[in-house]
Amino acid sequence: MAAISMTWPLPTLTSSKLSRVNRFPGMAFATANKELMTLGVKVTEGLGNLPKVVLTSSHGSEAELYLYGGCVTSWKVGNKDLLFVRPDAVFNGQKPISGGIPHCFPQFGPGVMQQHGFARNSDWSLVDSENVDGSPVITLELKESPYSRAMWDYSFQALYKITLDKKSLSTELKITNTDKKPFSFTTALHTYFSASVSGASVRGLKGCKTLNKDPDPKNPVEGKEERDVVTYPGFVDCVYLGAPNELHLDNGLGDVIAIKNTNWPDAVLWNPHLTMEACYKDFVCVENAQIGNVDLEPEKSWVATQQLSVD
Repeated sequence: MAAISMTWPLPTLTSSKLSRVNRFPGMAFATANKELMTLGVKVTEGLGNLPKVVLTSSHGSEAELYLYGGCVTSWKVGNKDLLFVRPDAVFNGQKPISGGIPHCFPQFGPGVMQQHGFARNSDWSLVDSENVDGSPVITLELKESPYSRAMWDYSFQALYKITLDKKSLSTELKITNTDKKPFSFTTALHTYFSASVSGASVRGLKGCKTLNKDPDPKNPVEGKEERDVVTYPGFVDCVYLGAPNELHLDNGLGDVIAIKNTNWPDAVLWNPHLTMEACYKDFVCVENAQIGNVDLEPEKSWVATQQLSVD
């Protein structure tokens, strides 16, 4: 296992593994033992003194993510950030980070537990890092805790592998049932893209079955997408079932982002419009999702990948 470079003093730990170190009340995070470099990987303090991982490829692209929520908050290609963090985002280790690529797990949307589950409210651990031909690769881990068991009483392991390349950001999410009984879950990557909402559009959804949550999210209207190009003319909250494994987002700012996936069967488009007047014009969400339940037997795993890329 590769070591991670640190930017502030830490207790000396054994050289064979990563450990969890308490830095302030209620917050634990994984850190490395010695100040040895993994090229392109740096752990530092971010906003609110939360631990942040900065990835830099040899090609000049950069990404940032917080261990709290396992949330990617920035992806820059040519010094242009293609992700968006809302101005009302809170970095206090208590509320989910509003923006970037938040996790929805083990529940997407409302349900028996809190909105979008607990993964975005939990401290993930940094368990591995490497550099492959100039591209930094890290793996985060989330396991059950008293906090998660209070909402969802199962043992599990979530591994989240993130790869930064010259013009792409790739993720692999692997959920393993480490319990002795089966469980079910839904999940999504709630990706916020920087955009000019009036000029943003998505291609690739024509023919999909839709569940339109506007005007009543509790009673979505079933339909079929007939448009070649889907826009964000106002409040948008729509689920696309059986979405293709590649969509194209024109962010209205001069970029076309290819959103490719494996095993994310659905997609969600969202923009809050006037319900979030301060920033709705500056972003759109295109989310890879698993809307239906995944039933996972003990010792079995579910894996899905996402690749965001620009020309």
